[in-house]
Amino acid sequence: MRSPLVAALAALVVLAIASPAAAETYTEPKSKVAFDVERDDLVLLGTGLRVKKIIFSFKAYAVALYVDKAAAEGPLAAFKGKPVSDELFEAVQTGDFKKELVLHFLRDLGEKKIQGAMREALEEGTDPKVLAQFISYFPEVKKGEECTLRWVPGGTIETVMKGEEKPPIADPTFAKTLFGLYVGPKPLQKDFKEGMLARIGEVLGE
Repeated sequence: MRSPLVAALAALVVLAIASPAAAETYTEPKSKVAFDVERDDLVLLGTGLRVKKIIFSFKAYAVALYVDKAAAEGPLAAFKGKPVSDELFEAVQTGDFKKELVLHFLRDLGEKKIQGAMREALEEGTDPKVLAQFISYFPEVKKGEECTLRWVPGGTIETVMKGEEKPPIADPTFAKTLFGLYVGPKPLQKDFKEGMLARIGEVLGE
């Protein structure tokens, strides 16, 4: 008969084997928000911090950009070993492959405030009906809640707000505008573009 100590050690070994390994994370440096390096079939390219200035500056949300692993091995592989360039940013922004933006809110934001900010950022060049539909997806948010904006091949945007799936928006032009806020020629913040591709070398296997 095994001693209680041996039995206890054996049980711990079984638990260790059965427990899944902790997910690898990457921390957005300014907000200290940790994002998983992998989400299903997606891999993290980089992160950023949205700072909103009204009367004073405040941290609104941390954002992470994910792309399909197949894209990293396919259309983006052409940039392996090359300096980060406008062509690379354009490929990430407009490439018709699965990718996601994950917004992690850092403070409570009222519906009027968050919808106004979205309207201001997306109004130029966006169909008013599409913009109104998208903005309606943003209610009041609380610190720690998240929103996922997913590009599905074909240029459809799927939105998951606080765990609730919203009706998809099939509009490739809008999809490019939305992702352009972070990696486009005129991002919301100048520092977004550098951070959003911070892991590009690692992802491409350089």
